[in-house]
Amino acid sequence: MGTTRQAVHGLALDIGSSRTRVWAPGAGVLADVPSGPVRRGRVTDATPHQRLLREVADSAFGGAMDEAVVMLCHPVLAGPAEREETRRMVAGLGAARVVSVNSARAAAAYAGPSGGGPLLVVDLGAELTEVTLLVDGAVQDARLAEVGLDDLDEAGGSAETVVRTAAEMVRDLWRRDSTGAVRGALGRGALVTGGGALRLDLTSRLALNLGVRLRLANDPATSTVRGAGLLLSSALRHPGVR
Repeated sequence: MGTTRQAVHGLALDIGSSRTRVWAPGAGVLADVPSGPVRRGRVTDATPHQRLLREVADSAFGGAMDEAVVMLCHPVLAGPAEREETRRMVAGLGAARVVSVNSARAAAAYAGPSGGGPLLVVDLGAELTEVTLLVDGAVQDARLAEVGLDDLDEAGGSAETVVRTAAEMVRDLWRRDSTGAVRGALGRGALVTGGGALRLDLTSRLALNLGVRLRLANDPATSTVRGAGLLLSSALRHPGVR
């Protein structure tokens, strides 16, 4: 983070299990730092995140957030209680409005193909693996497993664990899909995001396991917060539209 104050009126926030990232219009990614206590996508201690956001707010707004809009990312299958707890944490900083967006939609906004239609987003994160079917930007179905890259690093495990988990979730979506959307999405190429998209041992095995081509996001580790930033910019231009 720099100390130059930016003329911005919003922040995009992605609190991951490994990293917390903050993006602002005209400034890009203002912060990319280790997350405070987060377990499997759930914030277990709000204090470090509030401290970080106050530092960012001081840099970007001069400390005042009373006119700021925060675009807050959350895991696709996060429950209402989890989402509300995180919203309260952010709203407690005095933001004028907190808008929630799921991580798959945010990542697709930045790294997905143009136009509508079905899109399969595979998020290979530090402690979570998510597979989401989007149709014209809306979540049609999703699967989540509490396994990720940190489990492999801690246990010295094989990448095959994450690959099998992600592939089985894709197949489960396919088996339960009666519309052909999953087949269409796989034909376009599944979008892979998260830190795992940077690991060739994961992406090559996943493509081979599924027998499909993958669409790797540019800068996949920050694609979610950058996509949330694009949605935020749209919300700031059209404040009456969610």
